[in-house]
Amino acid sequence: MGSVSSNVAILLIIFELYTTLLLLHNHLANADPIASKARETLEIIIGGGIGGGGDNPSDAPPPDDGPSCPPPVSPFTFESKRIEIVYPVIQRLKAKITCDPLGITKSWVGPDICNKYQGFRCATVPDYGVKALADVQFNGYNFSGPDLTLEGFIDELPDLSIFHGNSNKFAGNIPKKLSTIRYLFELDLSNNNFNGQFPYEVLGATKLTFLDLRFNSFSGAVPPQVFTLDLDVLFINNNNFVQRLPDNLGSLPVLFLTLANNKLTGPIPSSIGKASKTLDEVIFLNNQLTGCLPCEIGLLNKATVFDVSRNLLTGPIPWSFACLAKMEILNLAKNQFFGVVPDPICQLPNLESFDLSSNYFTGVGPECWKLIQRKVLDVTMNCIPGLPNQRSKAECDAFFCKPRSCSNQGSLTWVPCSSKYSQPATSTSPGGRAGISYKALKPHRL
Repeated sequence: MGSVSSNVAILLIIFELYTTLLLLHNHLANADPIASKARETLEIIIGGGIGGGGDNPSDAPPPDDGPSCPPPVSPFTFESKRIEIVYPVIQRLKAKITCDPLGITKSWVGPDICNKYQGFRCATVPDYGVKALADVQFNGYNFSGPDLTLEGFIDELPDLSIFHGNSNKFAGNIPKKLSTIRYLFELDLSNNNFNGQFPYEVLGATKLTFLDLRFNSFSGAVPPQVFTLDLDVLFINNNNFVQRLPDNLGSLPVLFLTLANNKLTGPIPSSIGKASKTLDEVIFLNNQLTGCLPCEIGLLNKATVFDVSRNLLTGPIPWSFACLAKMEILNLAKNQFFGVVPDPICQLPNLESFDLSSNYFTGVGPECWKLIQRKVLDVTMNCIPGLPNQRSKAECDAFFCKPRSCSNQGSLTWVPCSSKYSQPATSTSPGGRAGISYKALKPHRL
């Protein structure tokens, strides 16, 4: 009975409350406008807006958007966050490659970039201590596409140290953000479709030790700042650069310098002697160089290759060349050199090829004669009496009828090394090692 009484009491209370609310509603409905407005305000506060739409919705408080959505979760698990960063960058490049004759990009699927993606290599990045994409090797892949550029690719690979992209169809601009890639040491853009002026963007990549721009269509001048970069290798051959060789040429601390097959003019600056501690191979062939050879070339005591063939150079060979003790390949062919070949040069201990053909030399000594017999020295098409395959007398007379001299005439007999020209042989490897720079004269990878 007690339970029934309680239930009845509760029902009575609810009925009474309902009656009170009904009376209140009717009162407010018949109230004056001020009370009506107050009711409307109450509804707005309680309901969050004007029911049925109002004339001034801007008065309403902003809707509650609820809790913000979390960022989308990647469907992959990557080896590190540094790898995860580059995944979308690689996929964007893949979308730009419309021709992939070797099917390289078929492997660019999934999260395992370090082990599964052809052309990509990983290493532990020093400042993070985790695996990161460090090396891109696209040599010979022949990628192409109408919008295939490096922008948005290598400049978005923050841990990149090496990019080799020889023999593809990359074009467009070189990324301006190269300077932000803090570990970029090697950049090979050779044999692509780049054109326009020298890519000044590379000057910001101050960690570079290897720069290869050969076999493109760059034109204009090479900025002098290039010759102050701390490079080991500079290959800019087979472009359309037009300028005089810079006076600060010798400031470049490279081992291998290849400027061949451009339109470079003027004389070889005497500053080249400043590169004596580093310069191993230098190739100036097939340009438009003029003037006489500076005697400072004889200071290049580490050089194994010196090639100035197919230019417009003239004068006698400086006697300082007898100090090039490590020289293996010496090529002065197809110029306008003249005089007697200094015999001490033919005593250089490592000389494997000495080409003086197609000049106007008038004599050789006994040591040089030995090299001719051994087919090390080529003096064909000169003006040397008694030797076969020389220019005609008329051609030689026509050349020498014009006065010829060098502004550095007094230094041509200067010998900066010991008076004993012959030095012990210092051959490096069987068959010699010289000629790495000559490989750069072919468009494909070294």
